[in-house]
Amino acid sequence: MPVVFIVLIVLILVGIAGYNGLVKSRMYTEEAWSQIDVQLKRRNDLIPNLIETVKGYGHYEQETLEKVTQLRSQVASANSPTDKMEASDALGKQLSTIMLTAEAYPDLKASANYSKLQEELTNTENKIAYSRQLFNSTTASYNAKLQTFPTNLFAKFFGFQPSFFLTIPEEEKGVPKVDFGSHGLGD
Repeated sequence: MPVVFIVLIVLILVGIAGYNGLVKSRMYTEEAWSQIDVQLKRRNDLIPNLIETVKGYGHYEQETLEKVTQLRSQVASANSPTDKMEASDALGKQLSTIMLTAEAYPDLKASANYSKLQEELTNTENKIAYSRQLFNSTTASYNAKLQTFPTNLFAKFFGFQPSFFLTIPEEEKGVPKVDFGSHGLGD
């Protein structure tokens, strides 16, 4: 009789530990997503200042600025994490376009305001990239628990669902083309 009682207690303790481990992993995944959300909000808050600074330097490409404003709104109003990341990726591309095009405007490049905003946006982009890595790591850990014994039994019983991974769109996976043309290098 005592052996059956000990086995029953061990099974209950394993069940509690398995359930609690799944809850913790799910919470870590949700927390990692919230870090991405915080950084996306930070970037969205910086964009109006960037646009106003850029507008002050002449006939900057209005279409690009309008596209950034539109994508910023899409990020803010996205309903799902997947939609938010798609809009965020598109916004990141447009911001890169602004930064690259700014090279043609020496006064803009020399502006202290622009330099500060560019640095803050670069730091924020780095934080977003790190947060995405953290999210995928916590997602991998959580999803592994959902699929490994014995926690997979508790996951099925309590209805735990797998989390999604953040991926890079196919069009961005190609190798970038570098062309120095006739500039520099031996000329």
